[in-house]
Amino acid sequence: MGVLNRGKKHNESSVGLALAAVLPDDPRPWYRIGYLLKLNCCLMVPLLSSTTLGYDGSMMNGLQTLPQWRTFFDQPEGAILGLMNSVYPLGKVVGMVVVTYVSDRWGRKLPLLIGMVTCIGFSVMQGLSQNLGTFVAARALLGCATSFISQASPILITEYFGAIFAAWSTFGTFKISSTWSWRIPSLLQGAIPAIQLAGLFFVPESPRWLASRGRKEEARQIFATYHAGGDINSPLVAFEVDEVQQALNEESQEMSQSSWLDLVRGQANRRRTLIAVIVGWFSQWCGVAVTSYYLTLVLNTIGITEAKDQTLINGLLQVFNWIIATFLGALMVDRLGRRFLFLVSTAGMLASYIVWTGLTSYFVSSRDEAAGRAVVAFIFIFYFFYDIAWTPLLQAYPVEIFPFTLRSRGLSLTYITASTGLIVGNQINPIAMKAIAWKYYIVFCCILGLLFAIIWFLFPETKGRTLEEIREVFEGESSTDRDIEKEDKLKVGGRATPTGHVQHEELERS
Repeated sequence: MGVLNRGKKHNESSVGLALAAVLPDDPRPWYRIGYLLKLNCCLMVPLLSSTTLGYDGSMMNGLQTLPQWRTFFDQPEGAILGLMNSVYPLGKVVGMVVVTYVSDRWGRKLPLLIGMVTCIGFSVMQGLSQNLGTFVAARALLGCATSFISQASPILITEYFGAIFAAWSTFGTFKISSTWSWRIPSLLQGAIPAIQLAGLFFVPESPRWLASRGRKEEARQIFATYHAGGDINSPLVAFEVDEVQQALNEESQEMSQSSWLDLVRGQANRRRTLIAVIVGWFSQWCGVAVTSYYLTLVLNTIGITEAKDQTLINGLLQVFNWIIATFLGALMVDRLGRRFLFLVSTAGMLASYIVWTGLTSYFVSSRDEAAGRAVVAFIFIFYFFYDIAWTPLLQAYPVEIFPFTLRSRGLSLTYITASTGLIVGNQINPIAMKAIAWKYYIVFCCILGLLFAIIWFLFPETKGRTLEEIREVFEGESSTDRDIEKEDKLKVGGRATPTGHVQHEELERS
């Protein structure tokens, strides 16, 4: 909302005629308007939540490189190492069940407060652990706490910021000879929640939640404060309050007419659900989980065993991922299309894995250092192809293929499947790497080949299609006029984009 104040014509092209008609015609940028600057500063508090998603995997990668950490926990490997990693996403899945109820019952700020305080506490518990049991318990509780502060829609930039922060933290502490080399990065897992906690008291409650609880005037006052400089009679405020109320009414009506079973009712919905499950599961089972939590094991197989080298590679890889996913992946999605990008990405990952596997095999037999360095290059190439599609489309593609009545459930299913895939992968990967070492990569070569075929035959292209056209792809032209009119009603206050999204500009819609 804060950037849409550069003139009427600009606003009409950005948000549509209805919203543009009530926006103030102010040419100043948002950072020169006091209440919009305040709004964007408040939004930074929940925005930082996604750093917790990226921090953990990168931190655990870094800790495994540290001899001090390995010695303290008696050289964990196989199932024990898998347990140390898998309990975090397991706790997160458990927390998802609780946080949904708390958010609906008591609003959005209370879960954030609970999550921030407990994240800080369990980070301290993790960092000061004196034995394996305490460390594992702290990680499980941290995962649960993280679900309270993580947004339903991951924010790509801050998630990678967390990974970068963790990677370079371990690089900065690897020279410390005591256990503080791993305790400091573990404690820093609570640093971002601590910063958020300081700013949380300035963040208003969700106006949408207030309206859903019948507190319409409080919602109106928040919109007035942050969108209209305190003018309670602003046309923009009236527009947004009415829009939220109408959206709540539509949502209540639609959700009462659907259930989880609708995900598997009818051929079209079964296809949508299958795609959502495939996207979620294979986002973790395309080979990426091997390096996201066990990069150290991969580097050990090619003779790169020094902590300095391993932590440096981990840090550079996180920066590389952020650059590719943020600046290249996001641009390519709309330019090249979803299905095409999935195919290019998966084919590129397959080719990278095949070469990566071959080079590792050659290194094991020849001990040729050049082959080992080449493997590192192909790890970066693999991530390049992963970042351009699987990172930006994990959420975007399922959102586009489901009708409104099933969209939230379909997206939740994708996240649950992805988390389950991560839990299973974190437990199995170190066991397999211990048992068959580099030969385990062959499994992912086969998986990626199968995944390419699945995408080719099952995934439709959604680029350039409206919601109605996407529905016809799944259901055929027999979609009734009533269904189309139902979808049209859901565009209140927004405009249908060529990709089927409904764009809204407001303080919060979730």
